[in-house]
Amino acid sequence: MTMPIARRTLLGGLAAGAALAALPLRAATEAPLVIAPQYMPQEVRVRRDLAVGSITILSDQFLLYFIDRPGVAIRYGVAVGRDELKFRGMAEVARKVEWPSWRPTPEMIARSPGHYAKYADGMPGGPTNPLGARALYLYQNGQDTAIRIHGTTEPQSIGSAVSNGCIRMVNSHVIDLYERVPLGTQVAVY
Repeated sequence: MTMPIARRTLLGGLAAGAALAALPLRAATEAPLVIAPQYMPQEVRVRRDLAVGSITILSDQFLLYFIDRPGVAIRYGVAVGRDELKFRGMAEVARKVEWPSWRPTPEMIARSPGHYAKYADGMPGGPTNPLGARALYLYQNGQDTAIRIHGTTEPQSIGSAVSNGCIRMVNSHVIDLYERVPLGTQVAVY
């Protein structure tokens, strides 16, 4: 899909952002996080023309920006899809689920049957589910892309390209984002 905004133009404003304040987003019951400090949520300055309430994901930098108000975003660290599975394009959040159930796609099962075939009938939501505490379902033109912004049972994966295409976040971070994002939110993934 052709991107309406040049990536270089977008990066110029986002990458130049400086941290304004760290956000304490870790539940008291969670184990200490094992992610690099640059992937912890923080307020950053961004270009003022980015749409308030939208999400921009810079896959190569493992960063998700929620545009909170003109010129200010909350930046979160993420894990993204492996190179051949990396989703890029425009989408919208068309569904939100707390403690979502999960079923691997047929493509996932074909790529790694030893790992995924046992879950072909699905897995109920809960603390051991790979989608974690929350999921934002991305759609294009009314169709489910099978790409999610979701929590993870593997917070150490934040800052790497390891997933089957989805955007992973630490559970407490995706809970925070989930509360901020209404249905219809526009998402740009670069």
